[in-house]
Amino acid sequence: MTLFVIGILFMLIYIMQMNIPTKAILLISCPDQPGIIARISDFIYKNKGNIIDVDQHTIHTEGLFLMRVEWQLEGFAIDRGDLEKHIKVLLNPLNALWHLYFSDKRMRIAVWVSTQDHCLLDLLWRVRAGELAGDIAVIISNHRVVEQMAIQWNIPFVYIPVTKDSKIHEIPQKKILLDYQIDTVVLAKYMQIVSSAFIKKSPIMINIHHSFLPAFPGAKPYNQAYIRGVKVIGATAHYVTADLDAGPIIEQDVIKVSHRDEVADLVRKGQDLERVVLARAVRLHLEHRVLVCKGKTVVFE
Repeated sequence: MTLFVIGILFMLIYIMQMNIPTKAILLISCPDQPGIIARISDFIYKNKGNIIDVDQHTIHTEGLFLMRVEWQLEGFAIDRGDLEKHIKVLLNPLNALWHLYFSDKRMRIAVWVSTQDHCLLDLLWRVRAGELAGDIAVIISNHRVVEQMAIQWNIPFVYIPVTKDSKIHEIPQKKILLDYQIDTVVLAKYMQIVSSAFIKKSPIMINIHHSFLPAFPGAKPYNQAYIRGVKVIGATAHYVTADLDAGPIIEQDVIKVSHRDEVADLVRKGQDLERVVLARAVRLHLEHRVLVCKGKTVVFE
C-alpha cells in the first residue's frame, strides 16, 4: 500500500469522525438509593435526549452507586452551555459526585518516554487511525532517542535531561504541560520516578508497568520474573499516585512463558503486552469510562 493511499485512508477516517454527532457523557458516584436510574433517564427523556449507552455498578460493601450515561446532544432541549447547572440541580439531592464531558472535546496528551519507543509508536499510530479520542500535543523525553520519530510525525519534541542529584527537571516539565494545555500525561516507558509534589499539581497521569501488578513492582520486573521462574508475565496500566506502581489499575493482561525463555524472551513478549495494555487504558480514559473509587477503578467497557 502506497503512502498516498494510506494518506487518503486517514483523511477518510478524519472526515467520518467529523460527522459523528456530539454526545454528552455523564459520570456519577453517589450513595446507593432507590430511583437514581429513573431520575437520570427521565431527565434526559423529558429534554428530548436519546440515550445511546448506559452502564451502572453498585459497590454493596461501600453503599455506593456508580453510573456512566451517554446521550446525543442533537435535538436536546438544553443548550450545552447551560447543561452543567441543570445537572447540578438534578444530582445535588443525591449527594452525588459527577463529571460532565462532551465527545467533541478531545483531550490533549503529553507522552513521556525514555529510550524504549514501542509504546510511543503504537500510540502514534492509534491516534492517527482514529482509535483514540485525543491528540498527542507534545513528546517529552530525558533522552534524544525518539526525537527523530517526533519530527517524522510532526509533533513537538522537548528534551529535558534528568540528573540523579535533583528533580530540577520537573520545573520545565510543569511549564510545558501548561503551555501545551495538557489534559493527560502518558508515561510510555518513562523510566524515571516522578515526585509526589509534581503528581499532586499535574494533570492525570497514566503509566505502563511491565509486570502484572502487584507482582514485581519497581525496577527490572522481567529479571525478577525470570529469577522466580514464573509461568505467566503481564503488563499493567494504572493511574499514577505518590506510591510507586500502586495507583488505581485501569487495565492488565498476561501471556504464558516457559522455562525455555530467557530474560530477552520475556522482554520481547512483554513489550507486545505493554503496547496493547497501555492503548486499552488510554482509550478507556479518553472515552471517560473509568471511575476511581477507594483506590480502585470501575471500568465501564
